[in-house]
Amino acid sequence: MDSFDQKIIAALRRNARQSVSAIAEQVSLSRPAVSERIKRMEEQGDILGYRVLTSTHVDPSGPLKAHFEIKNGGFKCRPLVQFLLQYPEVKYCHGISGAVDLLVYLEFSSMQRLHDILEEVDQELPSGVKVVTHVVMQEWQ
Repeated sequence: MDSFDQKIIAALRRNARQSVSAIAEQVSLSRPAVSERIKRMEEQGDILGYRVLTSTHVDPSGPLKAHFEIKNGGFKCRPLVQFLLQYPEVKYCHGISGAVDLLVYLEFSSMQRLHDILEEVDQELPSGVKVVTHVVMQEWQ
């Protein structure tokens, strides 16, 4: 993928419904060249599809993602899991082996929302429970 392909993808991320002519103007290529590149990137799997977002609060590149590692030091996990699953941002809670008791996966719309969730969760946790947050910076599939 060269710099023109990256510019085309950036333009599509900003507005996937814009015309090929508009993209061509933005990236300084001809309309046929942009059409060819888009088709090639779709065929190669560089562009996997297009989607509709229904909220202006959601980043067009997708939801932000994070994992909470929760060490509860012998406290029962079930009440904590039930509390966490009340948040629509919490997609799953896994009880795991090792030093960490729970691994919680979240998808959220903004860093402020993550901060708000952490603040609320912190108020509900018994003393001694430790939460480590890992924000997903890159994802490979």
